[in-house]
Amino acid sequence: MSETHPDRPVGNIRHEWLRHLVLGFAVLVMVYPLIWMFMSSMKPDDLIFSNPTALPKSLDFSSYGRGWNVLRVSFGNFYLNSFIISISAVVGNLMSCSLTAYAFARLHFWGKTFWFALMMGTLMLPYHVTLVPQYVLFLNLGWVNSFLPLIVPKFLAVDAFFIFLMVQFFRGIPREIDEAAIMDGCGPWRIYWKIMLPLSTPVLATAAIFSFIWTYDDFLGPLIYLNDMKSYTVPLALRAFVDSSGGDSHYAELFAMSSLSLIPVFIVFLAFQRLIIRGVALGALKR
Repeated sequence: MSETHPDRPVGNIRHEWLRHLVLGFAVLVMVYPLIWMFMSSMKPDDLIFSNPTALPKSLDFSSYGRGWNVLRVSFGNFYLNSFIISISAVVGNLMSCSLTAYAFARLHFWGKTFWFALMMGTLMLPYHVTLVPQYVLFLNLGWVNSFLPLIVPKFLAVDAFFIFLMVQFFRGIPREIDEAAIMDGCGPWRIYWKIMLPLSTPVLATAAIFSFIWTYDDFLGPLIYLNDMKSYTVPLALRAFVDSSGGDSHYAELFAMSSLSLIPVFIVFLAFQRLIIRGVALGALKR
């Protein structure tokens, strides 16, 4: 009598082990810079670059305390600034992009195809193309050295990627739901607020997570518009640890604060990674 569950061939087992070894090596290569940064945060400055592969002699976390207050402003202030800008960007993107996507996916208006194509065309424009005109505009408005240039555009549906992602998702929702709501007396605004948004939780969560991470990690925008150290975000504050004029630089404190700066991103990604995968998959498959 033949066995019900025959063993797997030896070749398949070897192939699986080889695949796991390759993946493990790839993970090690990607994670090694983070490990090196964390280990360097516990070394003195003269040992960080003279012997970069050496392990710290002891677990010395004093650089974390020094790094928190080594600048003229406490590092907690930089965290607060980053959270204010990032959370405001999330709210702005969700409000404006979902409204715009709903209009493209469900409403009929003059030039709809043209405006959608124009919106998609902005995806091909590098950020640097519009940098100078935007700076001149915000300078004339008196918004430079404030959070407004980094927050207000998010409420004007400037992120075409999120609009496209939501349009694809909204198109996958059956139109019969809209027709039934119209028969019950619902208008476009009520359909958007009461029906479309509750059904679009995965794609909204995906847009919120990516918007938070991209805004929190942004360096160029705050570098251009924020001049006062009290208004610096975390990326700008990390740059301030290195003296560009060749003076004293605090590398151990830099690596310590860099390690701490990754914690919010890790928490957001690990807590919502299932929603990210689900939202991207549904947005790509529903057409």
